[in-house]
Amino acid sequence: MVDTPHIMIVEARFYDDLADELARGAILQLDKVDVTYERIGVPGVLEIPAAIKFAIRSLDFFAARRRFDGYVALGCVIRGETTQYDIVSRESARALQDLAMHYTLAIGNGILTVENREQAWARAAVDQRNKGAFAAQACLDMIELKRHFRLYPR
Repeated sequence: MVDTPHIMIVEARFYDDLADELARGAILQLDKVDVTYERIGVPGVLEIPAAIKFAIRSLDFFAARRRFDGYVALGCVIRGETTQYDIVSRESARALQDLAMHYTLAIGNGILTVENREQAWARAAVDQRNKGAFAAQACLDMIELKRHFRLYPR
């Protein structure tokens, strides 16, 4: 039985530069501990929960694939002139929470919801408040909590 956690980093690539910086912070955090990870890119924030669900469902069809023990969701939603910001922010957060609750998943949510690119960079830059690192640590902390309750590994 493999005890080293395997993490799926799901990155919304709508803002490539921000996605890369968030991922950089997450990877720096994950590299501090004994884990493996895979990076998966999706077009936007709304596609992140679907990608996680695809990974879960794929085990029904391809049991030989190594399962993910945790998920790190990374992306950015910047307010624009329409209500799209509200929909994307709310629905992506809701869908991630639904997945965590329904499937008992360890998910670190690193999706930024900001007013402008300046705020996004203040929360993405690894030399500032990189939320990618925070999301990676949250994922690891939730894996540990699952261990505490004997839900990991399963």
